[in-house]
Amino acid sequence: MCTVRRSYLVLPVQLFTIAQSHDMGKFFEHITEQHAAFIEKQHIFFVSTAPLTPDGHINLSPKGLDCFKVLSSNRVAYMDLISSGNETSAHTLENGRITFMFCSFDEKPMILRLYGKGHTVLSSDKEWSELARHFKIYPSTRQIIVADISKVQSSCGFGVPKYEFSGDRDIHFEWAESKGAEGLEQYVEVNNLYSIDGLPSKIASVR
Repeated sequence: MCTVRRSYLVLPVQLFTIAQSHDMGKFFEHITEQHAAFIEKQHIFFVSTAPLTPDGHINLSPKGLDCFKVLSSNRVAYMDLISSGNETSAHTLENGRITFMFCSFDEKPMILRLYGKGHTVLSSDKEWSELARHFKIYPSTRQIIVADISKVQSSCGFGVPKYEFSGDRDIHFEWAESKGAEGLEQYVEVNNLYSIDGLPSKIASVR
């Protein structure tokens, strides 16, 4: 009995020691150089927004390509391609709230979340030329989403599985080429002006 009891008591201490050696959850007021380096290595990130109405649909989208940039310790932006919906633009136009999440899928686990207020920048906006120089702009680039970050959280990521990156997909660009400029414009008019809850996107607001 004593031996079993001693083993039971030692186990939580061992787990506590392991937890101390990893980042189990810390908050920061800005993006550190270490955070920026971690973000730059990731091939995928997730962006989440939501409307103010309690029955509105929360949006969560994965993003790829080299489209996310840390502009300063409290500002980030990503280049957004034409897609089947435009929830992020509609939600940030209504209330600004936005959260980004990055996950490590390699040997060293970590999750990084960025909390802030975002807005959409279109090619017709004054901000466009300054922001666009940070990205590769495609014929199917729809907008740039900019966010001012007020809180950063790092956490362990112990439960995130390991994956190997095998490459970006070309399907979007093949689709965009097949549509052509006029076809892309028509697609935006049909699919990108309003959220699924009927909120206008920035594109709709300037029509």
